[in-house]
Amino acid sequence: MDVMDIASMSLRMNQTNVMRDVNVALLDNALDQQQADGAALTKMMEASVQPNLGQNFDVRV
Repeated sequence: MDVMDIASMSLRMNQTNVMRDVNVALLDNALDQQQADGAALTKMMEASVQPNLGQNFDVRV
């Protein structure tokens, strides 16, 4: 095995590790966003359970 082969292999392994770390970070951000969206949806659903909320309004003509 050549020194150049070892250097090339080391570089490819490092690039693979960096790509994996970036992908994990992106997935972590996506998971955080999904959890926030789920919490917002839960809050909206809880607000819709109140039967009188938004049923009455005052109108002047």
